[in-house]
Amino acid sequence: MKKITSLLFLFISASILAQVKGKITDSKKNPLSFVSVYLENTVTGTTSNDSGEYILNLTKKGNYTIVFQILGYKTVKKNVNIISFPFELSVQLAEENVQLDEISISTKENPADAIIRSVIASKEKNTDKFSKYTAKFYSRGMYKIKDAPKKFLGQNMGDFGGGLDSTRSGIIYLSETVSEIKFQKKPKRFKEKIIASKVSGQDNGISFNRAEDANINFYDNSVEFGNDLISPISTNAFSYYRFKLEGTFYDKNGKLINKINIIPKRKNDRVFSGSLYIVEDDWALYGADVSVTGAQINVPIVDVLHLKQNYNYSQSNDAWVLISQSIDFKVNAFGFKFDGRFSSAYSEYNFTPVYAENTFTNEVLTFEKEATEKDSVFWNNLRPVPLTTEEVKDYKIKDSIKIVRKSKKYLDSLDRKTNKFNLLAPITGYSYRNSYEDWSLNFSGLIGDFSFNTVQGFNTSLGVSYSKDQNEKGKWWNAGVKVNYGFSDERIRPTFFFSKNWNNISRPRVTISGGVTTAQFNDRNPIMKLNNTISSLFERVNYLKFYEKSFVKVSYSEEIENGIYLSSSLEYANRKPLFNTTNYSFVSQNKNGGYKSNNPLDITDFVNAPFDEHKIATLNVGATFIFGQKYLSYPNSKFNIGNPKFPSVSVRYTKKFGASNSELNSDLLRANIRQNVNAGNYGQFVYNIRGGLFLKKKNIAFMDYLQAKGNKLAFPLDSELNSFGLLEYYKFYTNDKYAEAHVEHNFKGAVLGKVPLVNKLNFHLVGGAKTLFMADKKPYTEYSIGLDNIGFGKWRFLRVDYVHSNYGGVKNDGLLFRLSLF
Repeated sequence: MKKITSLLFLFISASILAQVKGKITDSKKNPLSFVSVYLENTVTGTTSNDSGEYILNLTKKGNYTIVFQILGYKTVKKNVNIISFPFELSVQLAEENVQLDEISISTKENPADAIIRSVIASKEKNTDKFSKYTAKFYSRGMYKIKDAPKKFLGQNMGDFGGGLDSTRSGIIYLSETVSEIKFQKKPKRFKEKIIASKVSGQDNGISFNRAEDANINFYDNSVEFGNDLISPISTNAFSYYRFKLEGTFYDKNGKLINKINIIPKRKNDRVFSGSLYIVEDDWALYGADVSVTGAQINVPIVDVLHLKQNYNYSQSNDAWVLISQSIDFKVNAFGFKFDGRFSSAYSEYNFTPVYAENTFTNEVLTFEKEATEKDSVFWNNLRPVPLTTEEVKDYKIKDSIKIVRKSKKYLDSLDRKTNKFNLLAPITGYSYRNSYEDWSLNFSGLIGDFSFNTVQGFNTSLGVSYSKDQNEKGKWWNAGVKVNYGFSDERIRPTFFFSKNWNNISRPRVTISGGVTTAQFNDRNPIMKLNNTISSLFERVNYLKFYEKSFVKVSYSEEIENGIYLSSSLEYANRKPLFNTTNYSFVSQNKNGGYKSNNPLDITDFVNAPFDEHKIATLNVGATFIFGQKYLSYPNSKFNIGNPKFPSVSVRYTKKFGASNSELNSDLLRANIRQNVNAGNYGQFVYNIRGGLFLKKKNIAFMDYLQAKGNKLAFPLDSELNSFGLLEYYKFYTNDKYAEAHVEHNFKGAVLGKVPLVNKLNFHLVGGAKTLFMADKKPYTEYSIGLDNIGFGKWRFLRVDYVHSNYGGVKNDGLLFRLSLF
């Protein structure tokens, strides 16, 4: 055993020593980061770190030609004879002399346009050369903060993991990932297996540096880079960009490289700024040095994202392939100043892989066993890009802090600080946590559930809950009670719940609940408590109509197979009508005709209830199918990412039974189909279709009818595509059958971006249509046209829609205002 251990140690040590290493600087001896370092006639190598240091791992001694390449500097080749390891080789790079020749200067036609057209025409040919491949992928991510605030919104921000210096500046996130990737162009498929993952200061070491997320491909018409951006070599690039030839130079192999400046026609379109480097005659990408602003990707807290890509020539398939990439970003918002970088390196390309039938599945990411538990010896041997002094220090500090911060003594001391009770706790809420044993006790304050309605008057709730995490695989349980009190009807309504989850793979979960509560007559809950409180107190309009329910319920849900979700519940309830008990408001009694009754069937009837009190049982069984669902397999969890190529379908059966009056029993089938279709440069199309039918038409209770989701607010908070803009809340209901459809297309900048003057506003055109069919009723339709991305500067959160409705010849119009945060 000792011999094996010794041999293994000697092998690892020899591997570590088999290195060429050094430092790369410019002519002023400043370190150059992100320099590609590789052996001539290969696409395998490494890149320099932020300090200009590199390590090139070799397995044999001998003669080599080592190439140093970075955009903006002359490529350097060094012929070396390595007789021992480690081998020191440092170089200086001179700035590239980019010149504009006389022909380019004198020609009447813009030479850059001709070059870009040639690139667009050659895209298919060039990408076919690497239509399938395997490779090794390395990624490093780092966030740094400067002058971090000690508090935010009254909350102590802590030390961000322990990496801050005396000025509260330093690294707050550092991670590395090494993985094996497989790619296929047609049909487009991608698979990644992470063989090592490390996060500074964390035990599980699960970083989120996915290779597919880093796959920023300008050859595609639409480039996913924080948002769907228009590629400068897309088929309609000339509608969004102007191009200028800055000059040319020759690469290490004598190939002529054109440096093309890409200039947005409108600065806030979903476009890039910067330069592309194009190989003459091959019309392939040699490199990219571009940036986008927060306004362009619709993430206003981001100042700028800067992307660099380096390509290298592969003799084996006569192609220019991506070998390294970096993404730099800056964030300055709410007193926080972040900057960071995600850098990637590709190596060990194989352009002639043989794939089996089951190579590509819906599982697009996996982790090798113990991938998150690799030690420093393993990483020192595997890491293609050396750590900087700052990064080494961060790992050492946080790894030592990690041990301390897992101890009971430290966690108890931390809890003592965070568990301090304050005088506002009864109003705002309070949490008591035992971090070492992973449990918490939470108290919900009076303000959390405070609201007003005409049945209860001002009402609020107090609650307490207990949560316990049982392992790292997602096994937990929680339980709690809540008591709601209405100051006008003077009623106490208590409820309780218990939930248990067994894992984060299929997420089997059971919940038992019960008590006395109020429920909206429409189980789709179209009216938010906050909206009703504001409209009641300031407009004397009480939209919310509800009844009382005393119930006990058990429910269960689980993803039984990938993309197949099962849900079920069984409830027994006593349902009781409620009446207005208050006429209070901040405004005069006659405003808007005064309050209406709590009877949704007749808002002028304050005496009669819309149903008789009764007891009834409800069984719900439902399933959702997400066809072709892609997913990521982490060591202790499964993360589903869907599949935009296919719609998701939901079906649900509801049986009402056990009522004293058999007419109240019913059987209902419902179905829903929806899809979000990415139209690339032409925006995004969404549709949502719902339908339902009762197996037998009966005189059931009103809350069991099929109902549409209406809206009477000029500023609705519901952003889901499942409600109508101008429909009254309780006007459409049926005990027979119904169907509704919602479609919407956001053209982004594809339409208004082409209209002179208007395109400077950077608004997005949105068109939509909705229709509703119910038995024994005429169809209801809505058409809308709106503007999205309204705002100032990079803060563009507002959307305005003009809506036109038609029901039986009665037409209506209105404006709706929404916040589009994502």
